[in-house]
Amino acid sequence: MKNKIIISFLILFFAMLEAKAQRVEQSIPEKTRILFLFDASGSMLAQWGNELRIDAAKRVLTNLVDSLRVNDKIELALRPYGHLTPAKERNCQDTKLEIPFAPNNNDRIIDRLKYIYPRGTTPIAYSLEQSAKDFPQDNNYRNIIIIITDGIESCDGDPCAVSLELQKKDIFLRPFVIGLGMEEKFASEFDCMGEYFNAKNIYAFQSVLNGILSQSLSKTTASVELLDQNGRKVEKDVNVSFINTFTGISEFDFIHFRDRNGRPDSVEVDPVLSYDVVVNTVPPVVKRNVYLKGGTHNVIEIKTPQGALKINQDNTTEYDKDVQVLVRKSSKPEIINTQSIRSEEKYLIGNYDLEILTLPRIYINNVNLLQGKTRNINIPAPGRVNISYSSSGIGSLYSIDENGRQTWIKKLDLRGGQSSFGIQPGKYKYVYRSDRAMGSKYTQIKEFNVRSGQTINIKIY
Repeated sequence: MKNKIIISFLILFFAMLEAKAQRVEQSIPEKTRILFLFDASGSMLAQWGNELRIDAAKRVLTNLVDSLRVNDKIELALRPYGHLTPAKERNCQDTKLEIPFAPNNNDRIIDRLKYIYPRGTTPIAYSLEQSAKDFPQDNNYRNIIIIITDGIESCDGDPCAVSLELQKKDIFLRPFVIGLGMEEKFASEFDCMGEYFNAKNIYAFQSVLNGILSQSLSKTTASVELLDQNGRKVEKDVNVSFINTFTGISEFDFIHFRDRNGRPDSVEVDPVLSYDVVVNTVPPVVKRNVYLKGGTHNVIEIKTPQGALKINQDNTTEYDKDVQVLVRKSSKPEIINTQSIRSEEKYLIGNYDLEILTLPRIYINNVNLLQGKTRNINIPAPGRVNISYSSSGIGSLYSIDENGRQTWIKKLDLRGGQSSFGIQPGKYKYVYRSDRAMGSKYTQIKEFNVRSGQTINIKIY
């Protein structure tokens, strides 16, 4: 009985350890804060359909705020701009947080909207900058801004630069910008700030607002399908990064997984952002500007056909440290990976140039890697050279090719009375001059051959 209790305890203990080890490290906060940055500048008095723009915007926003009172996962705030001073004063700091974030403040926002009247100018950049102070610091919330405007910046500010800086600081996610009846040519003024929508009429405005909320608040998942060159869903175990397209900052990092049936798992991601999905193969594959549909499961397919490369060599202990292999795409100068000898690593299929850092270096070009295959490169085992000398001096080592032409390999350190190193099979020449020699004519030359596994002893007097 006692043994059964101990076994049960151990099973429970290890189950708890496993559960802790499998804790989800990257998750989206359940709660969301939404700040309405509301244009109340003088231009909002323009006619829009059968009513003024300001009246239409207030009515639609009021209905939206009212509908959100049933959602206890949302907090709202209202910051208008252009409503405090007349346009003739050109007050470029005309903005105020009228209703701060708080639970159940829907009625306060609705009541305050009734008394906001268009008067002044359009300081979008300054208002956006001030909005950074509106979000209380709390990692349990996502911060979203919805900008509602009928005009572009009129105070020489740079809304795009401000938006980018605040997003990089993680103050808020990429803003939604709704243009009310604006000309198409102004789209570029807002695309750089966030995701821009042009509501050409009141019905479009209402539809855009509802769409933004659906995109922002619905649970969204994604799976990444890594395909081979034939479109088969077989690749796995690769690091995948979701990079914020706008800021260039990584938002989510996962190591791709397939279950026993070959299906990729799903991860929860934030649909407010757009992503460059980076599959960190060697070299990496990037799928740019990926937009996710909120409230549903998204499948992102990316071709990452891979083969493997293995460099084999016996007797590697003759080298003082692990031999590394510099890998480049064929005919390209950039090193894309450094691989240890006698290891196997995956690469995208294609041709590669190898620089193996033996002594002397070995160059193998146009190594072709095929889908799902391992390419084995076999290089000869090294030998060893031991050089002893009676006095310090200056020495260099050369390799001699089959045509008798020499290539300088390295300068040798001759301070310790001897030098010992691993070296590839081949013909070599050692050139040495003692510090005690009274001229160049006393330079000594030794030629020797090295075979795999052989030790050569050279004495210099």
